[in-house]
Amino acid sequence: RNKTGTRTADLWSWEQEDFTKMSGEFAVQEYIQELIRRDTANVVKICEPPKGADAIVWQYEHLRQFILELNLLVVQLQGICNAKSCPKMKATEEWLYLCACHPTTQECSAIDYMIHTLDYAAALVTNQKYFPSRTSIPESSLKHMVSLVRRLYRLFAHTYYNHQDIFTEFENEMHLCDRFTEFASRFEMMPPKLFCISAFNHRIR
Repeated sequence: RNKTGTRTADLWSWEQEDFTKMSGEFAVQEYIQELIRRDTANVVKICEPPKGADAIVWQYEHLRQFILELNLLVVQLQGICNAKSCPKMKATEEWLYLCACHPTTQECSAIDYMIHTLDYAAALVTNQKYFPSRTSIPESSLKHMVSLVRRLYRLFAHTYYNHQDIFTEFENEMHLCDRFTEFASRFEMMPPKLFCISAFNHRIR
């Protein structure tokens, strides 16, 4: 970890820990975050489960990390994506997304859709009924993760097709959509037909 007196240039530069030697309920989260800090562009390595990792916990912790980082993307969109500029949550003209975070499914402005979705996502992944532990997750909870992945992908789709300058700037730094595509495809959380951002088609299996 960073020690007192560490120079700014040397922050976060410790050696990668061996996952098999890591312990505690936050071990998977810490390992994923170390991989991201080391090289955000190496999305295959970041998504690849290390030996000894529980497959469902690995996917769950990635979802938590995606939610954290997608909030940063929405912050970048504030003031640009609004009810006037984007009154509907759309990708292309072919893709209109309805918001399920209401008593009945309805249209939302894009920015409201994204905020509602991230609020819902945060509530879901901290719901003790479905995710009672950070180290052991019931297989029955996987269906909730799959549904959430498909909803989160829509945030990338809207940004890519409607705010490409922001998408490109954010992606160049974070490689988040690239990583999300690799993750969703690797773990078969989305069928190929739902991946609508062609720039990352090489990740689709």
